[in-house]
Amino acid sequence: MLFAVGLTSTTIPMYLAECTPPHIRGRLVSTHIAMVAGGQFIASVLDGIFGWDKKNGWRYMLGLAGIPAFVQFVGFIFMPESPRWLITSGQEVKARRVLQAMRGQLDIDEEFESIKNSCHEAEQAEHVSGHKPVIVQMLQTPAVRRALLIGCGLQIIQQVVGINTVLYYSATIIHMTGVKGDEAAIWLAAVTACAYFLFTVLGLYLVEKIGRRALTLGSLMGAIVSLGWLAVGFQLSSQNTPQMTLTELPVLNSTCGAYSTCNQCMLDLNCGFCYVDNGNAGISNSSCLPADYDNPWNAKSGRCKKASDKSDVTWAYDYCPTPYSWMPMVGLILYLVFFAPGMGPMPWTINSEIYPLWARSTGNAAATFCNWVFNLAVSMSFISMTETLTRFGTFLLYAGLACIGLLVLFLLLPETKGKTLEEVEGVFAQPWCGGVHTIEYNTKTIQYVHIRGLNRDGRESELDSPE
Repeated sequence: MLFAVGLTSTTIPMYLAECTPPHIRGRLVSTHIAMVAGGQFIASVLDGIFGWDKKNGWRYMLGLAGIPAFVQFVGFIFMPESPRWLITSGQEVKARRVLQAMRGQLDIDEEFESIKNSCHEAEQAEHVSGHKPVIVQMLQTPAVRRALLIGCGLQIIQQVVGINTVLYYSATIIHMTGVKGDEAAIWLAAVTACAYFLFTVLGLYLVEKIGRRALTLGSLMGAIVSLGWLAVGFQLSSQNTPQMTLTELPVLNSTCGAYSTCNQCMLDLNCGFCYVDNGNAGISNSSCLPADYDNPWNAKSGRCKKASDKSDVTWAYDYCPTPYSWMPMVGLILYLVFFAPGMGPMPWTINSEIYPLWARSTGNAAATFCNWVFNLAVSMSFISMTETLTRFGTFLLYAGLACIGLLVLFLLLPETKGKTLEEVEGVFAQPWCGGVHTIEYNTKTIQYVHIRGLNRDGRESELDSPE
């Protein structure tokens, strides 16, 4: 399954970018990401429906995923190859027919010739390079190296600001805020998934209106604010944590009995918080008890050993009751609202259009590799980080990494809205700053003296003249 997901996450955005006209390319590639968000929302709803079955619910959750996968497989059988791939394979007649069918018109001569010239230039460049590995050629070509740096950087930034931590552990984070009950946390996680889907759809409208650059930077700024809010919410919750008011005899010799507050108790995975909930009057008779190793949702001993069967005590394994539980919840939803339209789809959209044809598949594969590697690293480290850095420190770290990412993208990310894939190559062929630069064009090397620079949208602010 992981192998299949890796392949589709690389090829689908690339295929969409190669087959769509420039004025809707960003919107269509972003639609793919929106549908992923929609699938996550549907999966969250199904999790809520089957969550009541403690024994077999997970089997239904996993098994049902095979149905849409089969439907998609059948649909893929009828998909044509992209015109660019057909041209590079020597099937120009078929490429013309496919492009006419995709555009819904017969007059596609100008676009077809542009694509064909680009493909032939890529073939010539490959011949001149002596058949070096594509990744080596990319690193040796300044324009493509710049595109690869930005493409991989976008995917890394997307992950290190914690998006998949929030998506994967949404129910756990909601539990951490103080929400009682597994089913309540699962359904609230479905609400957050719905918010993520709806605002990803909003990004489909904004991507061709305000452009990739503005949408990405605005999304990242909103994520920084919401991550800061999340961190402050968890900090206030930890500072207003309930005190231990009862010491139970069975835990006098355990580490759990040494803690004086609920927050200290929560940081120890071997312990949980047992208390009496008096509603608006607050809590009473609170104690820290050892958790059952095989089933931590029950205490190993004491009053909460079978808390589910009792109405007078509540067992909290991974949260502390607090009047500030609403703050992390608001921060969580705000984070998804800001992240979804920009930093969610834009790394995939931009990566699908910034590489020349000869480097497109390798560039997308490299960026996708960075995405999944950092996805794994951030996701696997989340629980450990909340123990060592605390929940406040973990989300503050994500906010700090988002600030660094914002600065990097503000300085380096160009605008690609409305440009053909061939025109985008020209944007990245421009120099980082003034000086003498070498640009490869039609396999010939030309020296240029750059007087001032170019705007981020690729237009010259001053003339470049041959040396």
